[in-house]
Amino acid sequence: MSSVSRAETPEAKSAGRDFTQGVRNVFGGELKAYSGVLTDARDEAIDRMEADAEEMGADAVVNVRLQPSSITEGASEVLAYGTAVRLR
Repeated sequence: MSSVSRAETPEAKSAGRDFTQGVRNVFGGELKAYSGVLTDARDEAIDRMEADAEEMGADAVVNVRLQPSSITEGASEVLAYGTAVRLR
């Protein structure tokens, strides 16, 4: 058995975070507040993908891919997908 397991999670940025990160963007450096948003979104997407695979009766998910994207101004999304497999 193998099939695609996928999940996505949108995360909104806040106006305060946009201001402080905009200043940092001018002077350079890591945009740490956004790194945290993306980390949280990635972890949630992986958790949801794993739950989706379990619902299909899979034992594991292989060949996992993560794809971040912008869905609207002020919000990002992380898509996690892979092949759900049942081990013998």
